[in-house]
Amino acid sequence: MPRTLDPQLKRDLADRIRYYNELGIYDFYQREVADIQPEQREEMPVKAKAVAEPDLYLVPKPEANVSDPAQALRLIREDLGDCTRCVLHKQGRKQIVFGVGNPNAELMFIGEAPGADEDIQGEPFVGRAGQLLNNMIKAMGLRREDVYIANIIKCRPPNNRTPERDECETCSPFLMRQIAAIKPKAIVALGAVAAKTLLAINAPMSEFRGHWYDFRGTKLAVTYHPAFLLRDPRQKKEAWKDLQMVMKELGLEPPKSPIG
Repeated sequence: MPRTLDPQLKRDLADRIRYYNELGIYDFYQREVADIQPEQREEMPVKAKAVAEPDLYLVPKPEANVSDPAQALRLIREDLGDCTRCVLHKQGRKQIVFGVGNPNAELMFIGEAPGADEDIQGEPFVGRAGQLLNNMIKAMGLRREDVYIANIIKCRPPNNRTPERDECETCSPFLMRQIAAIKPKAIVALGAVAAKTLLAINAPMSEFRGHWYDFRGTKLAVTYHPAFLLRDPRQKKEAWKDLQMVMKELGLEPPKSPIG
């Protein structure tokens, strides 16, 4: 016979679930517990009794039953709202930079964070680094409209500083939902911040590059961020090697000219 939760505990759990939903976290899993003998039940801590009502933990995402990726992305964007979940909304950001591209894309590029141009236009990779990314995409025989482009975080950090860990952890659940909606065949992480956040591995770029990683059932490769390539154009040849690896996986015919 199922146990009934204390009303106050039930309210506390519901408040906690709403808190996680506001962070974009909807999936919760019930941990299996060993069978407890009757004489032990009175000694159970109160929190352990919460497993008796799993309905509190299974809150569907707004896009859960939507099969159209474009509609799913719209629902995720609506759920994100005018986000105030981390401190960046108080540090000068003009607008949220959600993502752009083909909802049915086979290839997805994920960068670090919006810059000044992106913050103004509301679209990722539209400044000088974005122009270079467009050239990288073109060198692969694709158009910007063929792929999907997003960032780990969706608000510009002040002075383009590196995103803090808590900012990445707060914002990335929405990115995970974008990835789940698009279901790309391959993901390219642009730069160390994107790679470390997605793979939860602290390693230098030299170790990240040249390998395929399994990321939630999707293949993920790592290459240099276009902003880094602007600072050190000598590494464009290395980035081209990474893109060729991706092209081979996607069955794309290698163009004659590498990155411009």
